[in-house]
Amino acid sequence: MTTGCFRRAGLFRAILSMLAALLFAAVPPTASAAQPPEVIHQLRVYEIFENNKQAFHERFRHHAMRIMAKYDFKIVAMWETQLHGRTEFVYLLQWPDQITLQDRWAKFMADKEWAEIKKRTGAQHGKLVGDIEDRIMTVTDYSPSKVFQRPVQL
Repeated sequence: MTTGCFRRAGLFRAILSMLAALLFAAVPPTASAAQPPEVIHQLRVYEIFENNKQAFHERFRHHAMRIMAKYDFKIVAMWETQLHGRTEFVYLLQWPDQITLQDRWAKFMADKEWAEIKKRTGAQHGKLVGDIEDRIMTVTDYSPSKVFQRPVQL
């Protein structure tokens, strides 16, 4: 009887070894569950004006976001802030890589509908955006925010 137990245990170990070998063979050598693909973030800061702030927010909410979505922009969050007596609209974008970021911005800026909306709203409300700051950010390997490193699904 003891011999049967040892045989079953040996068979069980052999099956586990074969399963492990099959699982490891199915994973490409470059793939790693511990290291997701790196993404980049883009921080945009727009100076906006109190006298036509509402028009800016309406244009961004109803037009810019819709057109950006057409070009696979992933807006993570948006804020309004005050700094040194000026009002700012700040938003954070997530991109899978620098090439995608550049390609999508070029398409957005060349969009005929967006150009017409900017022209029309500018004529109606005046200048809606002053200075623009643009920062490309990559997460450090020791950042607690590594949870933001999930890649964008385009």
